[in-house]
Amino acid sequence: MRTLVFFNHAGGVSKTSSTRDIGYTLARDHQLRVLLIDVDPQANLSSWLGVPQVPDERTVLGTLLRDEPLPEPYAVHGLRLIASNLWLASAEAQLPGVVGGFAHLRQQVRRLHDQYDLVLIDSPPSLGQLSLAAAVAADGLVVPVPTTHKGVGGIAGVLKMIETYRKLNPGLHVAWYLPTQHNPHTLHHREALAWMQGNLSPLGSPISYRPAIYPDAHAQSLPVGAYQPGSPADLEVKRATTELLAALDLGVVHGQ
Repeated sequence: MRTLVFFNHAGGVSKTSSTRDIGYTLARDHQLRVLLIDVDPQANLSSWLGVPQVPDERTVLGTLLRDEPLPEPYAVHGLRLIASNLWLASAEAQLPGVVGGFAHLRQQVRRLHDQYDLVLIDSPPSLGQLSLAAAVAADGLVVPVPTTHKGVGGIAGVLKMIETYRKLNPGLHVAWYLPTQHNPHTLHHREALAWMQGNLSPLGSPISYRPAIYPDAHAQSLPVGAYQPGSPADLEVKRATTELLAALDLGVVHGQ
């Protein structure tokens, strides 16, 4: 079992949609047992998968604060999801007073080693206690980066935080960079992508900016691959997912 955290301290980088869509593709096309864990109090991953209202006991709150076993996940679109709610934000204030609390999520995730092939954690767009707990639980980080100068400029901050988190999780590293929100018709985006291709490794193929598809998929509580199977957006995610498996040295298990 591998545990990957989709991580970027900046918001609006397609972190949550990438977690959802890649997780769905791993389960649909490669028949992997995938668990998604929503550690973001905004709970977009949960609502975008059709689980908008979640009681506290179905979130990771008890795990973080009291080292309780992870709750029973929801079954959604061939995946398993441990959902989030706004009250999870209370853990930010409480975790510093919990001895070893930052490691509780890691310990409880490790107990699921025989139940799942991959665990994907959607972390908050912040550098707080929840992001710390997610990073400590990770075998590696997946870093979505918009193909803009602003997106590229934020990479230094990501790497700086990894150095900090590595004090608590010595093996932490970037397993894969994912270019997101790409618009190949603009020089700005092409230049940013070219810089990534020359400086970041391993790097996936870009996920395009598609304002006519992604908001509608969110509204329908569906992964893009379920909302428009076989569409260009779905094919991009399929390609990126295969590349992620290759970066993890897992290869393509099933499917294309």
